[in-house]
Amino acid sequence: MVLVALAVETGYKTVIGLEVHAQVLSRSKMYCGCSADYANAEPNTHVCPVCLGLPGALPVMNRTAIDIVMRTGLALNCTIPDFCKLDRKNYVYPDLPKGYQISQYDLPLCVEGAITFEVNGEPVTAGITRVHIEEDTGRLLHEESFDGSATLVDLNRSGVPLMEIVGDPDLRSPEEAREYLVALRRILRYIGASTGNMEDGAFRCDANISIRAHDESYIGPKVEIKNMNSYRAVERALRFEEVRQREVVAAGGVLIQETRGWSEARGVTLAQRTKEQAQDYRYFPEPDLPPLTTDDAARADI
Repeated sequence: MVLVALAVETGYKTVIGLEVHAQVLSRSKMYCGCSADYANAEPNTHVCPVCLGLPGALPVMNRTAIDIVMRTGLALNCTIPDFCKLDRKNYVYPDLPKGYQISQYDLPLCVEGAITFEVNGEPVTAGITRVHIEEDTGRLLHEESFDGSATLVDLNRSGVPLMEIVGDPDLRSPEEAREYLVALRRILRYIGASTGNMEDGAFRCDANISIRAHDESYIGPKVEIKNMNSYRAVERALRFEEVRQREVVAAGGVLIQETRGWSEARGVTLAQRTKEQAQDYRYFPEPDLPPLTTDDAARADI
């Protein structure tokens, strides 16, 4: 197995792209006036008909949060298009009271950026596909019911402004992924866009990793890894998954596109579900909010 693993090591390269969810530093939620300070509040006290998803409640956009996301895009060397829109991302989960998330699909707020950082003293540049607006979900509390047999839902976090920073698949090692996150978090904190507190869930990362032959004769499917809440967890999860995928291919197995969760206690990734496609979310334009237009004067003000 060692000899086979070495052969795989020299014959394949690793391809990594990161999706970072960062909470926007804002006093109020994205589409209502409720406080965004969910961490220090009693459960379900910072809620209203909008963030509870009650029938007839209409969202009102948080313009300050939009400006902060635009500032982030400029700091990441992105282009801010003249026109963008909001979309509904539809799925069902207990922490999503509306049954959909107001996000962006084909026309995001910021596109085509790049970030440069150092790995072992050498500069590395990775592209930024897009930065778009989202709203956070509620929180599921698995251990705080009376007898431990129920899962409780706290919706104080539901609707908190969130931005997703989608990186190009330009990273080639777990170490590069770690340094990318360090540099990105530093930028967000410096420009006042986010606290970046990973322990509070204000800076979260999903990683997409695959392997491919150096001559492109084999291109493996993308595997998404979730449940990583520290730089160390990201690096360890990617190292494990890198080895796992190469061992599967070396043994003649078939990799599938799937979502896997990182188990910190066991030091392994575990299969969760097959990876969703965009059509699974049934995106369509948000009917209750107008599109956003940006001109040169607005960009200069940011």
